[in-house]
Amino acid sequence: MNILLIEDNRDLVTNLFDYFEARGHVLDVANDGISGLNLAATNSYDALVLDWMLPSMDGITMCKRLREAGKTTPVLMLTARDSLDDKIAGFEAGADDFVVKPFLMRELEARLLALVRRSQAHYSNGLLQVANLSFNTNTLKVMRGERNIVLPPIALKFLEFLMRQSPRVVTREEVERYIWGYAQLESDTLRAHLFVLRNAVDQKTDQPLIKTLRGIGYQINDE
Repeated sequence: MNILLIEDNRDLVTNLFDYFEARGHVLDVANDGISGLNLAATNSYDALVLDWMLPSMDGITMCKRLREAGKTTPVLMLTARDSLDDKIAGFEAGADDFVVKPFLMRELEARLLALVRRSQAHYSNGLLQVANLSFNTNTLKVMRGERNIVLPPIALKFLEFLMRQSPRVVTREEVERYIWGYAQLESDTLRAHLFVLRNAVDQKTDQPLIKTLRGIGYQINDE
C-alpha cells in the first residue's frame, strides 16, 4: 500500500514507519493538518491514516475539505475519542473507519487493507453505479438502464461528483468548488447545468435519481 500518515506524535510516527516499511508498504508523513491536506490533494494514495487532533487543522476539518474537493481516498482516523457522537462526527466528515488509541499495529494494517480492497472493488474498471445509472469514468460512457446518455463536459463532471459522493448530500459550494475551483459564478450557472443533467438522466422514468434539497444541496440516490 501507498499510505499517507498525518500524525504529530513523533514516537508514534517512528513506530508506524518502521512497522509498515518492514511489511513492504510505502509511507509519506505529514506532521500537521495543512501539510497533510496539501499532500493528500496533490498526490495519489491507497489510503490516509489521519489523526483527529493535529496542529494547524484538525483531522475532522481536513477530512471534510478532502471530500469537498472530490477526493475519495479511504480515510482511517486515529483517535483517543471512542464515543458514538465522536464517531458519527467523523463519519459525517467523510472518514471510512476508526482505530482508537492505543492500538495494535496488526489491527491497523488489517483495517487499512480492508478499506483499500473495498475501495478498489467499488471503483473497479472506473465504474460508478447508482441504481440503474452507470458511469464509466474511463470511457465517459453514461447509461440509464439500456439507454445511452450523452452529456456535455460540465454536466458530466457534475454527475461524476454526485455519484462519487452518493448517497451524501453535497452543497452548492462543494459542487462549484469541484467543477470550477474558486472562480466567481453567476447565480444561475449551476442551475442551468443541473437542468441539463436532470433532463438527461431522469427523463422518461418514474424513478428520479437526482434530488434537490432546498436550502441544503443536491443528492443522487435511489431511495
